[in-house]
Amino acid sequence: MHDDRYGSDVLAAGWRERGFAKASDVPAAKDLVVEVAEDGYCGAVTRVEAGLVELEDWKGRRRSFPLGGGFLIEGRPVRLVAPSAKPQGSRRTASGSFAVTDDRARVALPSRILVEGRHDAELVEKVWGADLRVEGVVVEYLQGIDLLDELLAEAPPNRTRRYGVLVDHLVPGSKESRVVERIMRGPHGAHLKIVGHPFIDVWQCVTPAAMGIRAWPQIPRGTDWKTGICRAFGWPANDQTDIAHAWKRILSRVTTFRDLEPALLGRVEELIDFVTDPSAGH
Repeated sequence: MHDDRYGSDVLAAGWRERGFAKASDVPAAKDLVVEVAEDGYCGAVTRVEAGLVELEDWKGRRRSFPLGGGFLIEGRPVRLVAPSAKPQGSRRTASGSFAVTDDRARVALPSRILVEGRHDAELVEKVWGADLRVEGVVVEYLQGIDLLDELLAEAPPNRTRRYGVLVDHLVPGSKESRVVERIMRGPHGAHLKIVGHPFIDVWQCVTPAAMGIRAWPQIPRGTDWKTGICRAFGWPANDQTDIAHAWKRILSRVTTFRDLEPALLGRVEELIDFVTDPSAGH
């Protein structure tokens, strides 16, 4: 006796699928990253129209494919289907919080969250903006941690006006860590909370999966990091306008907190808790 993998009828229905994982139906939601099984093309969903799904890869190139089978998500076969209308009921914000019924912005608290640059501020706004408006928290950018001393001198924090500060590349031994240590030892440390993520730039806080890549490119020392990233992706990098356009491409890949690295998520949540703490007298 021997195992007959075809069974008694070699032409029985379903014989081609035996031994293969069955594809599950997945709505083709905007920014969902999928791979085309046939040729390995990988991209994020940009739109679904007339039975076609359009995908955009990490270089900004777009291709359209028929909805249905032939796609992979994390190596698993899926069938892309048209997304259905959003269900009614409780909804969540991009940060994962339940949205309140009345989400009108409150009067701004005296406390602030400070970030290093415009890109940091735009990323925080995109994911936590709805939550911050409900809490009345304003996000301001410094254009560099070196300017924090100047701000603290002009508008010192106190018990009712706390500052939470988010710093890029806050790792032991870095220039940023030395600046932070000095400031926290100073007269304003009691009303400050300074945290940071380990990445060179906030761009890297967007996960490779959200970008449709395996990992962020390694940029050689001596090369401007953002310029190097643009060139590695095949994007223009001749001036600040090109850098701004590159950031818009990256930011467009972020829709929820799941598109961000945990090393950033936890730090931003810490700052929100700090500046909204009822014991601060708000």
